[in-house]
Amino acid sequence: RRCPRGLRLPRDARPPSAGVTAFPPCRYLLFASGDFVKVYSVSTEETLLLMGGHADLVTGIQLNPHNHMQLYSSSLDGTIKLWDFMDGIPIKTFTVGSKLLALYTLASAEDSVFVVIPKKGERDTFQLVSVKLTKGAGQDLEGKELSVVLDGVGASMKHIAFGREGAYVVSVKDVNLQVYFFKRKLLNRFSLSTVKTKGGDNRFSCVMCHPTEDCIATGHADGKIRLWRNFHHRKEYTYSTLHWHHDIVMDLAFSVEGTRLLSGGVESVLVQWHNESSCQKDFLPRLGSPIEYISMSSDGVLCCTLHSDNRITIINSNLRFSRSIQGLIKSRDVKTGLVVDPRTKALVLNGEPGHLQFYSLQSDQQLFSLDIVQRQYIHQAGLKQSDLVKVAFSAQGTWLATVEESEEVTDPELQLKLWFYSEETQSFKLNTRINTPHDNHITDMCFRDMDELGEDSLILVTTGRDCVFKVWVMVEDTDPEAQQSVSWSCDFVGSYHNYQATNCCFSEDGSLLAVSFEETVTVWDSLTWDLKCTFCHPPGNIRYI
Repeated sequence: RRCPRGLRLPRDARPPSAGVTAFPPCRYLLFASGDFVKVYSVSTEETLLLMGGHADLVTGIQLNPHNHMQLYSSSLDGTIKLWDFMDGIPIKTFTVGSKLLALYTLASAEDSVFVVIPKKGERDTFQLVSVKLTKGAGQDLEGKELSVVLDGVGASMKHIAFGREGAYVVSVKDVNLQVYFFKRKLLNRFSLSTVKTKGGDNRFSCVMCHPTEDCIATGHADGKIRLWRNFHHRKEYTYSTLHWHHDIVMDLAFSVEGTRLLSGGVESVLVQWHNESSCQKDFLPRLGSPIEYISMSSDGVLCCTLHSDNRITIINSNLRFSRSIQGLIKSRDVKTGLVVDPRTKALVLNGEPGHLQFYSLQSDQQLFSLDIVQRQYIHQAGLKQSDLVKVAFSAQGTWLATVEESEEVTDPELQLKLWFYSEETQSFKLNTRINTPHDNHITDMCFRDMDELGEDSLILVTTGRDCVFKVWVMVEDTDPEAQQSVSWSCDFVGSYHNYQATNCCFSEDGSLLAVSFEETVTVWDSLTWDLKCTFCHPPGNIRYI
């Protein structure tokens, strides 16, 4: 599932924000997740409702400014839906037709909402339009009456914000800022320099309007924040600059009273600026992954941040962590493939760098994350670092085998680790670490695990591009300083005509081991490790057995 595109806490009527918002007491968190809208209880930390009906990605959600128990949602399927989110019932569906990329509501616009749509006939060009919501008795209605408000806007919901009391709307794109005043029908345009100086990049990344004053806050690609004033005049405008972020400012949010400004970016740090001063700021660091969206509740009690690893963090107003909702982490590359944990029935795969995530398909939440590599991951392009590439569970989920390797193609650093599940700590503990278990990449591994034969039957087999397979068994640990009674060591090494070993699996009764060597399957006796027979199937390498 895609990271949620919009977050809302039920709130009072005020101009919409690009992040999260709220209605005292802040009992529910509403967020888009794929084709659905979810209602989450802030107090019990449960998903209360899953509202489905859209046929494509939900791109925006906004509370109905005139009924706080109702919610609007927009989607790439070209429809706007009005929901009763207390019951999860769709009230109306308005068909607009165009793909809807962002959604905004205003208390002053009773029968209209604002959406971003692609401009007809022009590629990668977008418009902010007002959609008149038709009144009618039926549930399915047309929303074809569109009025263009701004041309050439950005496609992201973070590129547009509405000013206090809905008097004006602001759009940012590249190095250009537009302000359209509704009553005066006046459009002012402002541009920053396109020249990239050393460490400077003026491109806009996000925009937010002050809730009570005529002030616009903009984030930029170089980490700067600009606070714009006097923008009613094209030549007499002013701006001041705040700077802490070393990279792009991903999102901004004002507190309800406007005395605090929150900012976030790739540093995984939430920054709170006081009274628009660069000298007065607070930090909530180590939030785990880059901050993509920020939203503030209307009573000022809670703040939400949405992160690039598909996690929502709920934060108290004193900048203290409260709780988090972790969905399926979108890993850079799922090298482990998809594995099921026999104990929890969780889906297990690569999570954040160097970690295994245990993800519940039933609750759509992460159960826990296991740090396998146990090294700090450095977010720097081109740096060769170790990552998790293979994982296997024993039949009962008591033992876990993992393989990690560096990103070097020719001479990778390999580590095989065996983990034992501790009932006491309810987690996996590292039992054995084996450096360079093979001389080249490990291609596959599997356990032989049969309950009726006891723990002595537990065997791990690994195959490698070094043209061998290896059998690993548990032995009694004789080290007096060892904290465990058993560890793992190599018991047998097998090969076949110097071919690369590619796959392995045991027969159901565990008596036979099949290992593929390129085009040939070999079958071995698992007690004596004698080669029993071979099956050849040219002219292609065997990919799976």
